[in-house]
Amino acid sequence: MLDIVIEARKAALAPGMDVRRILPFRLRRMVGPFIFMDHAGPVDHKPDPSHTLDVLPHPHIGLSTVSYLFGGQVTHRDSLGVEQIIRPGEVNWMTAGSGIAHSERFEDPAALAGGNLEMIQTWVALPEKDEETAPSFENYKPERLPVYTDTGVWMRLIAGDAYGLRSDVKTLSPLFYLHVVLEKGARFGLPKEHAERGVYVARGSIEVASRTYVVGQMLVFNNGADPVITAKEPATLMLLGGEPLGERFIWWNFVSSRKERIEQAKADWKEGRILLPPTDNLEFVPLPADRSKPAGGPAPQALS
Repeated sequence: MLDIVIEARKAALAPGMDVRRILPFRLRRMVGPFIFMDHAGPVDHKPDPSHTLDVLPHPHIGLSTVSYLFGGQVTHRDSLGVEQIIRPGEVNWMTAGSGIAHSERFEDPAALAGGNLEMIQTWVALPEKDEETAPSFENYKPERLPVYTDTGVWMRLIAGDAYGLRSDVKTLSPLFYLHVVLEKGARFGLPKEHAERGVYVARGSIEVASRTYVVGQMLVFNNGADPVITAKEPATLMLLGGEPLGERFIWWNFVSSRKERIEQAKADWKEGRILLPPTDNLEFVPLPADRSKPAGGPAPQALS
């Protein structure tokens, strides 16, 4: 059965860059290993220079960040020396592990014109045994991601396994993550092999059990539920979930199973022990004022 409906909240990351924040939610902090989700755009940014939208270098620990675009492009740079432009249909999968810093720059004015920029950002918490793994980054092109089609249904498996498909994207947590496009009237069900499952409406509207759900809502279903999802109009959905990992603490851009590890990460960033990207090291996001405990903490600032 339906466990909860999460209503996205507005969050401002930069001038002209407002996002819908879905996770974490006060009544449902995680869905499987997914602990954070933002929906940015469509963004129609006219002022010049366009770098006012940029997300400056900032740190992460204890998670993997996942960037997926519907439109536009973003330049990623990190402390491993990686510089990668991500385009629609590609996946940027960065595992922070013991600590990494990265930036996201919007350097192509054409990619911001006409409301073209639109992206989904998620964080995947790591199993305890992998929280201190070495940082890594990989970009996956669309041709490496499995696609399935049926009458009125198109879906791309971004990561994990679902519907008999398996993605080559390297993950450390049992999960699934899908981009689904439905024609009006199309019907389908959720993958049954995962304990926790969420459906986020990115475009259009859907009907479940005679109720309508619209853009900005995430439906989270209990284990064993077998809902029928019907597109009320052309719709774009993000499906995600997997196996629960247990309690995680989140403070700013840090995630860990241990509060003391987050305290260490704060000190590491403040004292410069987490390196900046070598090709983007002239500015960075300072550590926020600490006004709350790690279990809650400041709202995450970064897109990923």
